[in-house]
Amino acid sequence: MSKNKLAILNGRLMTITNGIIEKGSLLIEDGKIAAIGADIPIPADAEVIDVQGQVVMPGLIDAHTHISNFSEPGMNKSVSPHDGNEATKPITPGVRAEDAINPFEPAIKKVRNAGFTTVCTLPGSANLIGGTGIVFKLRGRSAEEMIIPGTEQMKMALGENPKTCFQERHLIKTRMGNAAVLREALFDAKVYAEKKEEAARKGEYFAGDFNMEALLPVIKGEMRCRIHSHRSDDILTAIKIAEEFGLKYSIEHCTEGYKVKEILAEKGVTAVVGPMRMAPYKQEVWDLRLENAGELAAAGVNICLTADTGSHTCYLPYEAGILVAYGLDEKLALEALTINPARLLAVDHRVGSLEVGKDADIAIFDGHPLSNMTRCRMTIIDGKIYHDRAQDSYLELDYFSFVES
Repeated sequence: MSKNKLAILNGRLMTITNGIIEKGSLLIEDGKIAAIGADIPIPADAEVIDVQGQVVMPGLIDAHTHISNFSEPGMNKSVSPHDGNEATKPITPGVRAEDAINPFEPAIKKVRNAGFTTVCTLPGSANLIGGTGIVFKLRGRSAEEMIIPGTEQMKMALGENPKTCFQERHLIKTRMGNAAVLREALFDAKVYAEKKEEAARKGEYFAGDFNMEALLPVIKGEMRCRIHSHRSDDILTAIKIAEEFGLKYSIEHCTEGYKVKEILAEKGVTAVVGPMRMAPYKQEVWDLRLENAGELAAAGVNICLTADTGSHTCYLPYEAGILVAYGLDEKLALEALTINPARLLAVDHRVGSLEVGKDADIAIFDGHPLSNMTRCRMTIIDGKIYHDRAQDSYLELDYFSFVES
């Protein structure tokens, strides 16, 4: 029996991009999807798993997490292990989330056991520019093993978090200050780029700047900016600044997106919506509505869904189910957990749907994946089984650590 061939038989295959195949089969060879369909030949040397009508779908993706940066389990804030916010100054583009990835953080296993195979972990929202996030698979013993190369994205934030974080140090006091400091950093990056190019043309020495170098792909429109914005005015400020500087961007959280949904749709904005069940712990999330995702999608806004923090991601499929009850189309909800985040993260050539040639990242559920009465039976990454509920004998701890959204 070859360890490089795995066949999944008799599944309800939710391909995401090519409909549903009832009583379908899927063949994995050397970590890739080799064949998929209702009647495909199965090699004699393949390991066979008969799922008996259970749901087989691409591994789930959370496009905006702090898994492995906002470390879990949580501790008293005075001795907080969190590595997600370098809140020493408002502009820290040189910071890299990959430098704080802990492959052995408990949240990774818990989220993987819920059917997630890929996440993007981002610096937190204390800073106006917080540094680069990175996409990684939920397996491996080192950051290098886990990371999908070339997936860096720059985290930015507007609203209460950067304002309150730095007002006591007299660096920022208002939303006006937020916008001004962010514009100044982007303006300086453009000036830096022009001087660097001029020096290169003249063959002159140029003294580089580490943080400015990190912003070069941003101001050239080559690196996506992930802009944390809850309130509708912050959302529009983010769009305005992005357009002023020609940024490639998405809006993160987009809590009051429903108030400006037509503008978001017109501008082709991708909104990464969530978390969905926040208490009104700060003013800018007071107007959270569970109808938000459905209204945005109905208006034509491309959406992804996020749980935002760490191990909470394991409950994201159930939260998506709640959103379906509040108006989000079921098909779009599934896309918002798979192919849409894959496209946002520029990894859709590898993950996000069941297609021949893609990575064999697969989740198998014993019921509808968005139901709170369903559990993930098996999680497969690159053709290897990382979670098999039938073999798990340990008791998973249900722990939470508070982190600011």
